[in-house]
Amino acid sequence: MLLSVLGVQLEVQHIPLVEPSHSGEKKPACVFLHEGLGSVALWKDWPTQICQSLGCEGWVYSRQGYGQSDGIPDVRGQGRLNANYMHREALEVLPALLAALNVTKPLLIGHSDGATISLIHASQFPVSGCVVLAPHVVVEDISLNAISQARDNFEKLKPRLAPFHKDVDVAFWQWNDVWLSKAFRDFDIRPLLHQIESPLMAIQGIDDPYGTLLQIDEIAVNAPQTQLVKLENCGHSPHKDKPEEVLQALKYFSSSLGKIQRH
Repeated sequence: MLLSVLGVQLEVQHIPLVEPSHSGEKKPACVFLHEGLGSVALWKDWPTQICQSLGCEGWVYSRQGYGQSDGIPDVRGQGRLNANYMHREALEVLPALLAALNVTKPLLIGHSDGATISLIHASQFPVSGCVVLAPHVVVEDISLNAISQARDNFEKLKPRLAPFHKDVDVAFWQWNDVWLSKAFRDFDIRPLLHQIESPLMAIQGIDDPYGTLLQIDEIAVNAPQTQLVKLENCGHSPHKDKPEEVLQALKYFSSSLGKIQRH
């Protein structure tokens, strides 16, 4: 479905609760935040599998310019994203979306850019928990090199991405241009991380071409309640490369919510 949020039509998918908890306790809704080239469709059925395994309802949405959400006019000109685009998503768009959905204190599950947005949001708003897959808390050369390679290979990537986006050029260039801009080089959310009070789990593949383990290690340094999961033989998409390990980590994390306290 499409939902108007701050004047923009966003693609939103609801994952209903299949079976209520036997204890009668209502678990927090999972809200899934996609990566820089993601969308509702690109998650495929993974959010549904997670919600069924955790026994909760869920919401998945495509950010503006992705999936079937409204596009961005003149995306490489006047519509070009600013270096603070993830802050705006976390502090303005996501709160408005959650209010429209009547969701309070969600369990945020974010991947890559979506993971970073989740962390920024959790630093300023109450959430039940935050699980981040391959997050970016600071810009590394390895990230810029991989994104530069994606730019150079866009014509080959385009046919693979096109089925998942109404306008694949908008989806690609809004992400690629801002990441490779000079202004974005100083992006760094580490000063915000100590403000996160909710339980945290950070998951990253050891072979991630878009970032080193510095990313999740820095989260743990600044938010000591963080549980770290480092996966061998795993790249930038832990939920695709190591689905069973990620599922087990999420089940453990979900079952322990309310028991994990920040030290």
